[in-house]
Amino acid sequence: MDSHLPPQRRAYWLKTLHQWHWISSAICLLGMLLFAVTGLTLNNASHIESKAVVTTRQATLPQDALRQLAPAPGQKKAPLPEPVSRWLDRELDTSTAGKPAEWSADEIYLSLPRAGGDAWLSIDLASGDIEYERTDRGWISYLNDLHKGRNTGLAWSWFLDVFAVACLVFSLTGLVLLKLHAGNRAATWPMVGLGIVIPVVLALLFIH
Repeated sequence: MDSHLPPQRRAYWLKTLHQWHWISSAICLLGMLLFAVTGLTLNNASHIESKAVVTTRQATLPQDALRQLAPAPGQKKAPLPEPVSRWLDRELDTSTAGKPAEWSADEIYLSLPRAGGDAWLSIDLASGDIEYERTDRGWISYLNDLHKGRNTGLAWSWFLDVFAVACLVFSLTGLVLLKLHAGNRAATWPMVGLGIVIPVVLALLFIH
């Protein structure tokens, strides 16, 4: 922004930039705190102890539901029929709806990865016997997976996109505001320069 702009025009741009800056910072606030904390936990994962809790359950699919599981010729990967999926979700407290299952002649296997853990189940097509195993790695692992967007679903993916755009707006409006106020703050550009030079030098010298 040109410092020689007329006072009224300059005041308009300052007001607009400040408005975009605080709005984007408000949108980013929780996300930035979360990503800062999980950045620390991810970077120091080897120093943070975590113990996985594994839960195993067995059940038997009712005969009327089992009859719906006849695989189509050549079918190798497809979701479970909706009534079967509803029964499993109710009995095992899981979420199988729409998830692709691996079909074979004698078994169906369903992988159920999730944030902060993992799960799987298998159905024996002859007997209807079900094996279900769920692994919970704790809250730190859950938050780390939110950071990475791992097994978090479409809604969280959209949030990450909105958060990234808000961060860009926050950073760029902050940069323009720095330029507008730099004349009265001699340390502005040296500090900006350090913020650029330090990570570049570290990457060039210490990352191979």
